[in-house]
Amino acid sequence: MLDIKFIIANKELVREGLAKKGYEKIINVDELEQLYLNINKLKTSSQSMSEEKNKLSNSIKSASNEERPAIIAKSKEIGEELKKELEELDKLQAEFDLMMLKMPNMPSPESPVGPDDSGNVVRRKVGTPRVFDFEPKDHVELMEMNDWSELERIAKVSGSRTYAIKNELARLELAMHMMVLDKLAANGFTTITVPSISKEKPLYGQGYLPFSRDEIYYLPQDDIYLSGTAELILNSLRADEILNENELPILYAGFSPCFRREAGAAGKDTRGLTRVHQFMKTEQFVICKNDIAESEKWHQKLLAISEEVLQDLELPYQVLEVCTGDMGAPKYRQYDLEAWVPTQNCYRETHSCSNITDWQARRTNLRYRDNADGKVKYVHTLNNTGIATPRVLVPFLENHQQKDGTVRIPEKLQPYMMGKKFIGKNAK
Repeated sequence: MLDIKFIIANKELVREGLAKKGYEKIINVDELEQLYLNINKLKTSSQSMSEEKNKLSNSIKSASNEERPAIIAKSKEIGEELKKELEELDKLQAEFDLMMLKMPNMPSPESPVGPDDSGNVVRRKVGTPRVFDFEPKDHVELMEMNDWSELERIAKVSGSRTYAIKNELARLELAMHMMVLDKLAANGFTTITVPSISKEKPLYGQGYLPFSRDEIYYLPQDDIYLSGTAELILNSLRADEILNENELPILYAGFSPCFRREAGAAGKDTRGLTRVHQFMKTEQFVICKNDIAESEKWHQKLLAISEEVLQDLELPYQVLEVCTGDMGAPKYRQYDLEAWVPTQNCYRETHSCSNITDWQARRTNLRYRDNADGKVKYVHTLNNTGIATPRVLVPFLENHQQKDGTVRIPEKLQPYMMGKKFIGKNAK
């Protein structure tokens, strides 16, 4: 959410930002301003009428018998007018609130401008895709030959886009999370496990709603939603609080199961582990001061940590800066990391790193008191994937496979795999 006063004072800048994000037909800045002015006018008018009605009501006791009927009649007349104005005020306020909830964050001047993912820019590539001296197998073939999965059986139980992995691969999945949690702890992050269920309000706070309702699982009997990321929970964990600046930054390494309907991905990536409805994720989440230099510093820090993770996993990857039309409503600036998938001959996303500035904090009313001037300000929030599984297992298995179907374990991961250098039926 943006500050309405900022919007009105910077209408051309906001129009430009809306156009860059493809929201120019969704949000009309002039209509929003007029709504705001009409609401303020009605608030002033209704307040005046309420005061006049109260004044008349208070005068009834001291009025003479002759004066009292006229005062009562006037009070009733004002009350009816006030009721109409308050009903109109409620209607306009609801329209205004919904439009403000649909208002995206303004993109960074540094972000590439583009209408969709075709406008994303590769900033750098790290590592060289492996040249195999044999025909590489895809991750599903590797799982099948090593007895690492129950994909067909679990589909009968839980439906499509689900997975069940077992034996060494199940341990590998958990090992990756432990490695990343240790890395984040070493960088000052507080490890926290959070629920995968949420009330509706946090979804508005995080920015899932009103934008992506069709991607969210909803349980109507309990009026509860399934979370697609620990960010959702962590973003509202301190909602409505006023923090002391000395508490900042707050760094969370949130671990949770995650759920996404993948409603917009019908027919895409249906094989194996690429797009599944339930997965596990370790999420990096930062709450810092309301200073763009400060939050951009943390943005680069989060990006560096996720690059370290891919380097520790010895995966070739590229850093993609996401363009304005592809980054989504909450984002000020965004990077994606994509790891090389040999059998698909392309890079696939493993991490998404975003600076949200104060857009989420305004929705959750999360603030802090500035030490320098004592003013209460909205915090900045940032998020980034620590590791998401099973998604990352796809490039991992394919890049580290051996001719005999075994999979090599990188040195940094070996301590979390009981020192094993290879896994698989033929591993020695």
